[in-house]
Amino acid sequence: MIRSLLVANRAEIARRIVRTCRDLGIATVAVHSDADAGAPHAYEADAAVRLPGDAPADTYLRGDLLVRAALAAGADAVHPGYGFLSEHADFARAVRDAGLVWVGPPPEAMEAMASKTRAKEIMRKAGVPLLDAIDPAEVTADDLPLLVKAAAGGGGRGMRVVRELAALPAELDSARAEAASAFGDGEIFVEPYMEGARHVEVQVFADTHGTVWTLGTRDCSLQRRHQKVIEEAPAPGLDEELRRTLAESAADAARAIGYEGAGTVEFLVSPAGRAYFLEMNTRLQVEHPVTEEIYGLDLVALQLRIAEGEPLDAEPPAPRGHAVEARLYAEDPARDWRPQTGTLHRLDIPGLRVDSGPADGDAIGVHYDPMLAKVIAVAPTRAEAVRRLAHGLERARIHGPVTNRELLVRALRHPEFAASRMDTGFLERHLAELTAAAPDDDAAASLAALAALAAALADAARRPGTANATVAGRLGGWRNVPSQPQSRSYRAEPGGTEHEVRYRRTRDGLHAEDFPDVRVLGTGVESVVLDVAGVRRTFEVTAHGDRRYVDTPQGGFVFTALPRFPDPTARTEPGSLLAPMPGTVVRIAEVAVGDRVEAGAPLLWLEAMKMEHRVTAPAAGVLTALHATTGRQVEVGALLAVVAAGE
Repeated sequence: MIRSLLVANRAEIARRIVRTCRDLGIATVAVHSDADAGAPHAYEADAAVRLPGDAPADTYLRGDLLVRAALAAGADAVHPGYGFLSEHADFARAVRDAGLVWVGPPPEAMEAMASKTRAKEIMRKAGVPLLDAIDPAEVTADDLPLLVKAAAGGGGRGMRVVRELAALPAELDSARAEAASAFGDGEIFVEPYMEGARHVEVQVFADTHGTVWTLGTRDCSLQRRHQKVIEEAPAPGLDEELRRTLAESAADAARAIGYEGAGTVEFLVSPAGRAYFLEMNTRLQVEHPVTEEIYGLDLVALQLRIAEGEPLDAEPPAPRGHAVEARLYAEDPARDWRPQTGTLHRLDIPGLRVDSGPADGDAIGVHYDPMLAKVIAVAPTRAEAVRRLAHGLERARIHGPVTNRELLVRALRHPEFAASRMDTGFLERHLAELTAAAPDDDAAASLAALAALAAALADAARRPGTANATVAGRLGGWRNVPSQPQSRSYRAEPGGTEHEVRYRRTRDGLHAEDFPDVRVLGTGVESVVLDVAGVRRTFEVTAHGDRRYVDTPQGGFVFTALPRFPDPTARTEPGSLLAPMPGTVVRIAEVAVGDRVEAGAPLLWLEAMKMEHRVTAPAAGVLTALHATTGRQVEVGALLAVVAAGE
């Protein structure tokens, strides 16, 4: 029996494991980097061990430190979660060699699936259907499009889609470099890229007594940069023969490598309904909650029981209903999925299951994945589950960095998704419409800006004698000449659209100019009630610094309160390339000061939140300055280079 367990991970999955252990009566030990010293997972465990440093390579990827921490804290088992060292056979062996229980599959099974090229050889012998690799030296135009993939690792790193033959050499080099940087292994391979395919996976569980469970299917087709965004169980729209093929192939894959514990076998399903093996993840998946919800199981508890040697029942329970999960990321989809940092002031999504990493007040930094939370809805039918999830996200209160919340809501309500006609290219194909401003967005934002102003005036009025009250008196206090309206401006975030709100304070209360159909019914510091063309609407307003967060049942708005007199010195040299995010310069193109560059040509690559981002020339011209160096850490807005446009 496991008495004390070290969780060799962080954030959401660490909190998830601690929660189950608490229910089972197992003591827990957390580990944390210096950046995570105040993180919830470090405090929710019964004990915590510091891993000196911030970067993953110095902390959560140091197997020796993790084993030492387990022994020092008196743990007798280690759960690796997902990511980091969860699929490293050498780490599993080190845990076992130290006399600790490894909550995961045997190291030999992990090694068999660690390389995608070796995994395919094993699966071919086991009779599992798969796509054949293509020799890059023999590729012709008839083979296009192609997918270049890293043999090791996952998460979309080292993966490239190639649609033009001339682009193949550069994409091969780029994929090798990223794979070597991310996984310490630059091996890559090439296979056909299947247009319109779905990503469908099967959850497997195997005990130490020879029993193998397959727990239905999950559809994970909605992806950005080959990383999952929305997942659901069961995968919709599959006929019974295909479901049977997927389950049998997954079970064959597990048996072929002597598997034990939780694992996931991933497949591509062609538009014609044929399944092809992709890879096997020898760990718990991020999206495991949707399987838990429809099977009524705690998969972490199941992992622990298998690690203790308990047998599975002969058959798993029967599934019921439908579950959908959305990953809430701190990123801006409209700006090339740019990761966002800052303080998460509030994360409140009532009525749904929320598995989150950070808590209110936590800082979102650059060292780790940008996922804030997984939001899960379950219902008797798919349509009901999708509706519940979209509605819950829309009403959520998310104050802090920009997130992909709006994209998630729109994707869930898209007609193709509602009709189960999604594939791995869905988000890329519909990105423009999923991030475009809706026709009524400007009007809704103007009302929200009015609510922000009303709340600010109420806040200032309740604090007489303060600087804020003085400003409120100048800007919005009583005037003997009501014909002269006052104004305040708010910039919508992200995007930069400015909303000027003109108003007067009269004997009858606050009167908003330019809003002929709007009456202010009630104002408070955190709540404003407006009558909009005869319909009463409530706006919740929260201030954090110069930001105003306005929440409504139809969605949330974020504004920056603009100063009346902007700083005229806030200028940058034309052609300046500023860091779009905090990060580390990992590569620089073969260019030098004085070289001519073309518009859109990549000049350097920044790594932030486990993703690489190209910084490209804004226009054709001459590179007149290059301030970046490989390995340099930069803050958002740092000057990286200057391109002088023209000849």
